[in-house]
Amino acid sequence: MPPSAEESAVAQVDAIAVELYALAPDAFTEARNARAAASDRSLAARVKALRKPTASAWAVDLLARDGQLAEALELAGALREAQDDLDAAELARLSRQRRALVAALATQAVGLAEDKGVTISAAARADVEKTINAAVMDAAAAAAVMTARLVRPLEASGFDPVDVSDAVGGSLPGVPDAPPPSRDDLAERRARKAAEKALREAERAAGEADRELAKIDAQLAKARERGDHLRERIDDLRGELARLEGDVEKVDRDTEHLDDQRADAATRARAAEHEAEKARKALE
Repeated sequence: MPPSAEESAVAQVDAIAVELYALAPDAFTEARNARAAASDRSLAARVKALRKPTASAWAVDLLARDGQLAEALELAGALREAQDDLDAAELARLSRQRRALVAALATQAVGLAEDKGVTISAAARADVEKTINAAVMDAAAAAAVMTARLVRPLEASGFDPVDVSDAVGGSLPGVPDAPPPSRDDLAERRARKAAEKALREAERAAGEADRELAKIDAQLAKARERGDHLRERIDDLRGELARLEGDVEKVDRDTEHLDDQRADAATRARAAEHEAEKARKALE
């Protein structure tokens, strides 16, 4: 079925709004009025009604147009699933990831604005962070942000839905209601998370066991190397001991032979001394 006249007009205004909100805020009003003046009567009033975006909303529009919000919105689904499952550990991890991602995306949004010659104040940057955080926390806020037609900042407060009324130039996108998860779905997700947790713990335990085994293997290799070195040293010492024992035996034999020679020499010396004494007496 072809779109009705009203649906066609809404689509045209939305397309015009996307073009206008790509301009710097200071150029918006003049460009909007010129576009309204150039439009037919059925569109002129609607175009003229488009509001000038705040600096923070415009910076977020730049981010959405640049395609930088996809990761944040993927995180949003995981975060809401963790909330549904009441998985405290997963929720805490995702919350830390969300804060870091929101801050990084806010920095990118400010950078995109500065590239177009627009300085974002500290207060406006805080609104940029609040808006991106709201898009992560709330599906309606995410849909509003992703139009790239945001005109004011958004803020998530507690568990209440984010107020997106009058937040978008042109039509406000609808967000289909997701059916509440059935008890079986929740049980299946919780069982899967429990299995994933058990797998992570088993893999961590296996990794620790592998590291412990590698450590023991290294110690064992070192001990074996030390043992081989000591055995080689013992063999060397045994060879040296055998050589020394052979030297001792030779020295002992030489000593015994010299003792015999000394005994003979001592006998001859006493005999010679006796003959000499007899000769001295004969002379007297």
